[in-house]
Amino acid sequence: MQLAENLSRLGTESAFTVMAQAAEIEAAGHHMINLGIGQPDFPTPDHIVEAGIQALKNGAHGYTAANGIPELRQSVAHYLHRQYKTDVNLDNVLIVPGGKVTMWLAILIFGEKGGEILYPDPGFPIYASAINYTGASACPYPLLEENQFAFSADDLLSRITDKTRLIIINSPANPTGGVTPIEELDKLAEGLKAFPNVAIMSDEIYSRMLYNGQKHKSILEYEHLRDRAILLDGWSKTYAMTGWRMGFSVWPDKLIDHATRLCINSHSCINAAAQYAGLEALNGPQDAVDDMLHAFDERRIYIAKAINQIPKLSCITPAGAFYAFINIKKTGLSALEMQNRLLNEAHVVSIAGTSFGDYGEGYIRLSYANSLANIQEAIKRIDDFIRNL
Repeated sequence: MQLAENLSRLGTESAFTVMAQAAEIEAAGHHMINLGIGQPDFPTPDHIVEAGIQALKNGAHGYTAANGIPELRQSVAHYLHRQYKTDVNLDNVLIVPGGKVTMWLAILIFGEKGGEILYPDPGFPIYASAINYTGASACPYPLLEENQFAFSADDLLSRITDKTRLIIINSPANPTGGVTPIEELDKLAEGLKAFPNVAIMSDEIYSRMLYNGQKHKSILEYEHLRDRAILLDGWSKTYAMTGWRMGFSVWPDKLIDHATRLCINSHSCINAAAQYAGLEALNGPQDAVDDMLHAFDERRIYIAKAINQIPKLSCITPAGAFYAFINIKKTGLSALEMQNRLLNEAHVVSIAGTSFGDYGEGYIRLSYANSLANIQEAIKRIDDFIRNL
């Protein structure tokens, strides 16, 4: 068989590979603690589940419009207005099967041979994978520990060339837990006035996961960018709905039809009942979101303090999301070596920093989307492992 050449450029998401390895080790009789996957350990709130069940009982089991049911798109628009005091037309909202689909659509729209797309490193691995698949040049910009894993607007702007088609930003960030200060976002938005042909996709899937009273500023709040800004957000992280595969995006007028057509050509539409669950999530009680955030806050404080008491390890306190990016450089192990040895010897699942880009060497990612008791046991195992290196 003659396979398409672009398949050789398609990467993967290492977390799923490591999870499979962990399952094999656990099947052999070892108790694994999974701090690898970015998935809330909380159940989807009952009122959201009931809305999905009721939708099925009411006959919501057929096709819907490719862009999502109108009432859900309108609720997304209302939600964004509540969050950011910005007006969004429901016709610019696209409901998609998970946040990942929005980045895939955006990169397909702008990526082709001869073009360049800027993306964060360390960053979500599908950014680079999808860019490479399209034939465009994947151009990383660094997120450095000395900058609290925030991007520098000046650095990012300096990397724009006449081939740059799209910039991807992500704050709060995966895998680092870094949050870019609003002043840097403002500076980037102002600097992009000099590059009117460059689009920007803002991955804001962790927008509700901020600590110490921090506020999130959305790309939609920059009016002069609205004709070229793409918002990525969704239900997975905020409402513990990862398996429901529910994401939403906002597109400029000149891009929404292209994105919708790609959806029609790929997945047709979103699971009908899940859309009604998403409707309830946005419009119903938000107590569960607040409870989850409180638990994540307690865990992030614990994990940062505990890691910094382990010899040869260090960690800045994450400012957002539910990840800690652990500096392992003093151990002498590579990121992949540390991941594999923790997996096989300490039976703790972590993800090598290099799974998120070259700038991730010297780090591992730990997710604190697990119970405090499990995190405490994982830290004990990591401590024992490091002290016996």
